[in-house]
Amino acid sequence: MNQEHNPKLKTNAQNLRKNMTKEERKLWYDGLKKLPITVNRQKVFGKYILDFYCASAKIAIELDGSQHYEEKGQAKDEERDRYLNERGITVLRYSNRDVNQRFRTVCEDIESHLIRQLR
Repeated sequence: MNQEHNPKLKTNAQNLRKNMTKEERKLWYDGLKKLPITVNRQKVFGKYILDFYCASAKIAIELDGSQHYEEKGQAKDEERDRYLNERGITVLRYSNRDVNQRFRTVCEDIESHLIRQLR
């Protein structure tokens, strides 16, 4: 069992899986779900819920809405990324706009990182 796992976040993660954003649904159903490796949605890791997580590659994929570009959101993201990086997790961040306007490029970038990490 993951020592970083926080069972208090489990219910919240389940709700987030049921109520994904439009961009999360697009990335999941049109991209990540089709990959030949396991990627989890809304994965609890420590005190955080990761949008998507590939344990075998130790990669977290985060989709950022507008709140992530405000000062408070950026500070929270920096803290979160530092926490994950200290545990060997690479964090890939994409804006919702990227998913909506450059979907193929986002998917190619994710696949490139996964391939590199799994070598």
